[in-house]
Amino acid sequence: MSEPPPGVAAAVEGELRLLDPVVRASTELLVQVLHPDFHEVDTTGRRWDRAMVITSLISDTAPRPGQLTASRMHGVQLADELVHITFDTEAKGKRAHRSSLWRLTESGWLLYYHQATPFVPAEPAGG
Repeated sequence: MSEPPPGVAAAVEGELRLLDPVVRASTELLVQVLHPDFHEVDTTGRRWDRAMVITSLISDTAPRPGQLTASRMHGVQLADELVHITFDTEAKGKRAHRSSLWRLTESGWLLYYHQATPFVPAEPAGG
């Protein structure tokens, strides 16, 4: 299997960083990964901007989902400065399909847009 394009590799690395509870609890680390124009649609359909996400994640009262486990991560370089990543996560029995757009900036690859959609795994056929 061939190596992914550098942009895809950087975006995957960024997604994995964002799953780290240490990164999720640090303003300094979050601003290194989130684009200034970042927006997200969460699993409830609520829209968030960069400041809202950072404030929420670093809050002492922020819900802590525990360890997020990622699977089925796949990336596609859409243009020289744009990568699309899809993957699934699970934490405490809750699962979500995730889709992210990463943009290349002067400071590197930054998460520009993210959306999470909750899902329940399909029952095995015949079971």
